[in-house]
Amino acid sequence: MTKKQRAETVLRELEKLYPEVPIPLNHKDPFTLLVAVALSAQTTDKKVNQITPKLFEKADTPEKMAKLEFEEIRELIKEIGLTNQKAKNLKSMSEILVEKHAGIVPQTFEELEELPGVGHKTASVVMSQAFGFPAFPVDTHIHRLMKQWKLTEGKNVAETEKDAKKLFPESTWNKVHLQIIFYGREYSPARGSREKDFLTKMVLGN
Repeated sequence: MTKKQRAETVLRELEKLYPEVPIPLNHKDPFTLLVAVALSAQTTDKKVNQITPKLFEKADTPEKMAKLEFEEIRELIKEIGLTNQKAKNLKSMSEILVEKHAGIVPQTFEELEELPGVGHKTASVVMSQAFGFPAFPVDTHIHRLMKQWKLTEGKNVAETEKDAKKLFPESTWNKVHLQIIFYGREYSPARGSREKDFLTKMVLGN
């Protein structure tokens, strides 16, 4: 199989497995999605979904979050990693959204990536899932599977993102990145048994 054929096989099989893909992080609007994605760094979506209800009860808008004390935000998110930095980022991010963007989450990569705690991957998730712009957020799981399927020789997520965008049609980006994440969790976890990982066997021909 050529790289393009492997990508077509991956796309076809993922569409069979996951015709519908819910967004894994619970949210109700662009701001709550932005917060949830920023909190998800180096922790699981499941853990983020466990702590955000209490956080959003107190502060589900930039205005409310900006008014909370750093210590209060830290207490509300203390069960996830990097708590101090994430609490500081949430407060600063919210203050900037209020002061510079009238409390509205901006719809450009450049403006999003200027916010504290918002890197390219977080901006890509918000642009694709909140606003519907074509984007291909690549996390460590997608990077691993793309290498496993021999769809990239990328040394980092930025290089893998470029390869993914070349191989998959733009119209599929917003969905396929989620499908790959779901596949990895169910069939090819980073740790543990990969016996069910039929897609890797299929694209590598073994």
